[in-house]
Amino acid sequence: MKPLRLDSLDAFACVVACGGFRAAATERGVSSAALSQGIAALEGTLGLRLLNRTTRSVAPTEAGARLYERLVPALQDIRMAVDDLDRLRETPTGTLRINAPGPAVDHVLCPLVFDFMRLFPDVKVELISDAAIIDIVQQGFDAGVRFGRQLEQDMIAVPLGPALRYAIVASRDYLRDRPAPPTPSDLMGFDCIRRRFPGGSIVSWHFEKDGERLEITPEGRLTLSSAHQELQAALAGQGIAHVFEDYARPHLDEGSLVELLANWSPELPSWFLYYPNRRHQSAAMSALLQHIRKFDWRLET
Repeated sequence: MKPLRLDSLDAFACVVACGGFRAAATERGVSSAALSQGIAALEGTLGLRLLNRTTRSVAPTEAGARLYERLVPALQDIRMAVDDLDRLRETPTGTLRINAPGPAVDHVLCPLVFDFMRLFPDVKVELISDAAIIDIVQQGFDAGVRFGRQLEQDMIAVPLGPALRYAIVASRDYLRDRPAPPTPSDLMGFDCIRRRFPGGSIVSWHFEKDGERLEITPEGRLTLSSAHQELQAALAGQGIAHVFEDYARPHLDEGSLVELLANWSPELPSWFLYYPNRRHQSAAMSALLQHIRKFDWRLET
């Protein structure tokens, strides 16, 4: 049997409900002849007569009545499903899933999303901390966050948060019997707290001063997998850590950590939220983008 067209089934249900081709044609905005031809094609596909036609009336056959009885609730379910999609498009509802590195979640996304959810109580948000580069479409995410413009093709990006800066920090206890390193090259004589990416590589430390750029792969006995762990190790006196300034700032202000090589730490690009370049977006995603664009990140401190 040939595949059935949904519009043909809907047209059949309309004819039965209206009691004839003329009324059904008026409701659907088509000619009676076109509607009759469509029903005849449906009957030909099914190999059954669905309607008994006379010059005065149209009534379903036994097969037509059985089909109509099952078809009406099914068509109603389909209409309700489409209505749900319309509400999703017009009213911010549903779930937004965002993939982002831990620091972006901690210092930018969490406070922003908490505020967003207060404004849109029907929207659910799922934040997944992940430093690995993934295909957000394939993994079922609405958006992702990456450092700078490390983006995939066919993606739209918007700035998320102010410019970033790494801080080289250590505890006062760790530095008590050691002179602070005057240059990045002098770090090689210290225990550096290393961090390993999910892919296996060790995070390099980048420095810049007066046009001179340096990149070192830190050496040390301790290797971890997150900025939180690095900060914890630095506070425990395990060595020198390389973390975003946002993580270290409270501890620098209270004096439990000391910043080293501050004049070698350049300002870096911000985080970017990126999402697929699609023509149609859910109302929830559109509302989130509008919420993000309200902020002038240049004024953030």
